[in-house]
Amino acid sequence: MSTAGQVIRCRAAVAWEAGKPLVIEEVEVAPPQANEVRLKILYTSLCHSDVYFWEAKGQTPLFPRIYGHEAGGIVESVGEGVTDLAPGDHVLPVFTGECKECVHCKSEESNMCSLLRINTDRGVMLNDGKSRFSINGKPIYHFLGTSTFSEYTVVHVGCVAKINPLAPLEKVCVLSCGISTGLGATLNVAKPPKGSTVAVFGLGAVGLAAAEGARLSGASRIIGVDVNPKRFEEGKWSSPMKNFVFEHHCSYVLQWKLKTEMGFSLLVISTAKKFGCTEFVNPKDHNRPVQEVLAEMTDGGVDRSVECTGNVDAMISAFESVHDGWGVAVLVGVPHKDAVFKTHPMNLLNERTLKGTFFGNYKPRSDLPSLVEKYMNKELEVEKFITHQVSFSEINKAFDYMLKGEGLRCIIRMDG
Repeated sequence: MSTAGQVIRCRAAVAWEAGKPLVIEEVEVAPPQANEVRLKILYTSLCHSDVYFWEAKGQTPLFPRIYGHEAGGIVESVGEGVTDLAPGDHVLPVFTGECKECVHCKSEESNMCSLLRINTDRGVMLNDGKSRFSINGKPIYHFLGTSTFSEYTVVHVGCVAKINPLAPLEKVCVLSCGISTGLGATLNVAKPPKGSTVAVFGLGAVGLAAAEGARLSGASRIIGVDVNPKRFEEGKWSSPMKNFVFEHHCSYVLQWKLKTEMGFSLLVISTAKKFGCTEFVNPKDHNRPVQEVLAEMTDGGVDRSVECTGNVDAMISAFESVHDGWGVAVLVGVPHKDAVFKTHPMNLLNERTLKGTFFGNYKPRSDLPSLVEKYMNKELEVEKFITHQVSFSEINKAFDYMLKGEGLRCIIRMDG
């Protein structure tokens, strides 16, 4: 039975107040209007941006709201004027868009769509300035134009990338935000030559994706820089099996249990080495600026650096750590609104290059399908970014994992 043109009642995880657990509610989802698509979300994951705005630290709070922006789903119905998507298409909704008409979309150098670039304050649809979500007639606000913590959501067509229907949505959904951002920052913007040296500042999911991009580029040395001592401690992999213990030095320690067919549990550890990192530096271990440490390690500076923390001091260090004459630093993290970037002009005059990037310079509709194909062709591995999985009814567990720093990406199954 078709639901096109009808209001759909479904479950959504609603944030009623800042920092309070999400509540699973029955919401009404209106049909899509012109240039909109209604999606059935099958899998979504939690990104740090969801947590940041849920906590309402440093932004204008907007509640009640449905968060979520990393997801995979299927088109349920389309609004007037939508011609390149149809019911049944497999898609990734994206927090930024590609209208294909503006000066940015027509530029080969930019992916910052004038119409659909990220807007964290807007909680309604562009078409009419209203929400498509409601509970008993009371509107519930959107988030980043996606709101994927709902079994059904309405998204502008320009923020929906159609992908290979054979791609497993429970895995490639993580490509709709953080992983693509870090990967593209290296592959599309830093562009390290084969054999070069790359420093990655911040070893969260985005930073590890940047390291993965450096590995795929053929960098010879990939130096991870992070101030969290937990990312540098000894790790242990063990099981109840007799005489079976393996210890090694790791930078990013992630733990979860796997039940085997034999009935015992394995404690598994994922490290930054899996993502290409060859060396690690903790700035707190040194009594001088980390850029000086890196310059000493690399005979004058690294060839490329990618900053993924949002800390302005780390941004300055990332820039000043690259080699004069050819070094390129790429800023990915979003700084505090009052932050000021300060460096001596000679650092630029000595032919160091400073760049910024947004969503890894990927155009969502044009580029994400080919990134999914890289996964399908085994050129790109996304499984190692996925550390947890929970059912939709347990969505608050995903927030706990993120807040405790216990994982990279937690997949939320919408059917549970």
